[in-house]
Amino acid sequence: MAKIHPKIPTTTTSSSSSNNYMTSTRETFTVWMKSLVFHGNGCTVFDSNGQIVYRVDNYDKKCSGKVYLMDLRGRVLFSIQRKRLQLLRGWDGYKWSGSSEVKKDKPWFRVREDVKNNLRGNMSFNVLLGCTDHKSNNGKGRQYRIIKLAGKSSFRVIDSDDGLVAEVMQKQTRKGVELGEDVLTLVVEPKVDHSLVMALVTVYGLINNKL
Repeated sequence: MAKIHPKIPTTTTSSSSSNNYMTSTRETFTVWMKSLVFHGNGCTVFDSNGQIVYRVDNYDKKCSGKVYLMDLRGRVLFSIQRKRLQLLRGWDGYKWSGSSEVKKDKPWFRVREDVKNNLRGNMSFNVLLGCTDHKSNNGKGRQYRIIKLAGKSSFRVIDSDDGLVAEVMQKQTRKGVELGEDVLTLVVEPKVDHSLVMALVTVYGLINNKL
């Protein structure tokens, strides 16, 4: 495990701070596209202190139609369900509170394939946030976009003003040596909900048949 995430002292505030999933500084995570469950499918996420903060365990089924993003203790934060649409690939994310979904009939976010860009060879996905509430002035929820970068698992999340929200890339050692394709670095910008970003990372893993 030390090669995946060496414990290096850092001054960055941990995601386990009092406000849990949002901090005032940029945060860096290591995403290991492996489950801690023996022979399981999923991923494990470490914070900058080398502590496990998120995990996805699909057990014996890969590319499941429904997966759960959990914290270290197994508490579900989001359930993510694949939607079977006629023309678009889609996924809906449902936020959990305690032991149940906040609103079972309305997703917290929706991810839909951007067909026009994909036909041009620029793979991207549109993300509608706050589907249950928190509408903007024009009556629509806030929007993000997921944009594929060079590399199989690298991508960027931007907001409606093209501002950077988060970025995922293949992890490198301090000497610049790339680790395996299943070891990624996730950088989340300040004042962004880490759990929401991790839910979008989970969706991208499903898109690429990694989970």
